[in-house]
Amino acid sequence: MDLIKKYFPDLTDDQTAKFAQMESLYKDWNLKINVVSRKDIDEIYLRHVLHSLGIAKIQQFNPGANILDVGTGGGFPGIPLAILFPETNFHLVDSIGKKMKVVNEVVEGLQLTNVKTTNARVEEISGNYDFIVSRAVAAMPTFVHWTKGKIAKKSQHELKNGILYLKGGDLTVELRDYPKARIYELRDYFEEEFYDTKKVVYLPLKYKP
Repeated sequence: MDLIKKYFPDLTDDQTAKFAQMESLYKDWNLKINVVSRKDIDEIYLRHVLHSLGIAKIQQFNPGANILDVGTGGGFPGIPLAILFPETNFHLVDSIGKKMKVVNEVVEGLQLTNVKTTNARVEEISGNYDFIVSRAVAAMPTFVHWTKGKIAKKSQHELKNGILYLKGGDLTVELRDYPKARIYELRDYFEEEFYDTKKVVYLPLKYKP
């Protein structure tokens, strides 16, 4: 929790309580359904919660905005972002049922009223979103194909609508067909060694009816 407060010092009491509660909820559920590795569960704030919040260092989400989290797994980055932006609407999607069971239980345990969940492939989801977020579920060309036609027409943020993608390593080949992609190094925001190779990739996308 100290790690979250270090980089996000202006949390409300409610946000602080929810972030603090995440560890016990995930540890409890992870014993029943393994969604986070044993090594990672002991460093959940460093490797999962703060990592998810790296997106917030690139773009703050407005009240009423709609965000789609594709391949949310155990609820990352969607759940930490939903705590940080309680007036923003988050739709968490994953095709694996047991992962969504944990997500649903954590959402209920944290009493997050701004989160909707769906157990399905993203191609089966309808609707338009200001931003699509995710944590390295596929190479960018595949991810762009999966999420085609899901970007809202009107931009209401500093960045134009598009994808905000948590990735690591060398992305030269993966992004060569996307000249508009922008890479933000998370080591510029977080000093922990874990973030030395971690990035947020921003890819603006146009609305396609």
